[in-house]
Amino acid sequence: MSPELLEPIADAAWPARDRERLGGWRLNAADGFSLRINACWPLGEPDRDPEAAIDAVEAFYAARGLLVRFKLTEGATAPADLAERLARRGYEPHGETLVVTGAVTGLADPDVTLSIAPDPAFQTVLVASAKGNLADARERLEGLARIPAPARFARLDVDGRPAALGACAVDGEAVGIFGMRTDPDFRRRGLARRLLDSLLVEAATLGARTAYLQVEAANAPAIALYAARGFSTAYRYRYWTRPAHD
Repeated sequence: MSPELLEPIADAAWPARDRERLGGWRLNAADGFSLRINACWPLGEPDRDPEAAIDAVEAFYAARGLLVRFKLTEGATAPADLAERLARRGYEPHGETLVVTGAVTGLADPDVTLSIAPDPAFQTVLVASAKGNLADARERLEGLARIPAPARFARLDVDGRPAALGACAVDGEAVGIFGMRTDPDFRRRGLARRLLDSLLVEAATLGARTAYLQVEAANAPAIALYAARGFSTAYRYRYWTRPAHD
């Protein structure tokens, strides 16, 4: 799928708590931890002069005490010279991320627990994967709970402990995979692969045919996992953030 088609689906699948529009620019905000739901997605032309639109975005995030952040996507950013405009204002690129897509196939795992809402055990894994940051874990748990139906949430326990989790959001024939996390005590055991397979099988029953997910370009183990499952890179995006000043 092209970024013009997939990015709006991805935005709707992982909705921010606060959302506004400036024409084709989508402003998302929460508590500042998850980059995707704390960034402006300029997916179309803004409803005003680009410089005035940037001013409005800066005011939006300043009012919430958040860093000003833009998510610039290859092939789907408007206007085309937005990166240059941001650079002149002191914004810097970071967080290169791949959007990978693949077929909805897999084998269900009987040990994976599926539900239509995240259960309380999710917080245990989120806190562990966030190195004890309760605020970060809370924001992500709230984000998972906002995924619109039909959604499925997967958990895998090991030795009676919640060890790994993930979620999917189905929109027509597209399914997004979100929130894939493994407790550091249980990594390198293939748990993510088992969760992914079970989510894809369930998504197929809901009508999905193409899966997509986001993975940081520097995360070689995750990229290898998804490549082994037949996923390939569709496009990339980078965040542009203005550093905080004292």
